[in-house]
Amino acid sequence: MASPTALSSAVPLPEQERPGLLNRFDRVERAVHWTNAILFAVLVVTGAALYFAPLTAIVGRRELVERIHLYAGLALPVPLILALSGSWGQALRRDIRRFNRWSRDDRRWLRAVVRPAEKRRQVFARVRVGKFNAGQKANAAFTAGAGLIMLASGAILRWYRPFPLSVRAGATFVHNWLALAFVIVISGHVLMALADRQALKSMLFGRISRAWARHHAPAWLDELSQEEANPAEQTGR
Repeated sequence: MASPTALSSAVPLPEQERPGLLNRFDRVERAVHWTNAILFAVLVVTGAALYFAPLTAIVGRRELVERIHLYAGLALPVPLILALSGSWGQALRRDIRRFNRWSRDDRRWLRAVVRPAEKRRQVFARVRVGKFNAGQKANAAFTAGAGLIMLASGAILRWYRPFPLSVRAGATFVHNWLALAFVIVISGHVLMALADRQALKSMLFGRISRAWARHHAPAWLDELSQEEANPAEQTGR
């Protein structure tokens, strides 16, 4: 008869109990991210179908496409609002606070982006990045601010009657150019995610290796180590 030790070693541990893995995103954060990703994709596709005449001719049914575009835009803030409205959004609220904090290392990281590749790698090797690097923080700030502007300008374009022609023309200009900026930013975000498969998997499954955190987010790893050493200090946070 096999010993209990032998039996336990033969049964694989659940993923969250394996050594070297850290919880990076909980289910709420992953649900918000992927729901918004789908809504953004719908907005980009329907927006392109409305803006480019050849695509409009191919797709047809312009009124239906406009309605889908409108509803997707109005729905965009809903997942975030729902996630933040209850105790289930604690991890998300904490990460939003992280996005709002900029350290000296974050500023050094951001300045290094425009430097030559060799100097950029040297700076990246020295700075101690937190859970999110400066590029991710800048992307989040742009998405939040530009998203509100897109929502406001889109509402003016849809319910245009109370507004003078100059306001409607300005809303059209802002909406179209911000849409192009969003396409560029989203494309960069997707390319960066594909270049870092571990980070992409953490947004799919929630966990990431301790080795990745040691290399890419050492300040976050220090934060987690302090929390493990002093769990009482984290109560109520």
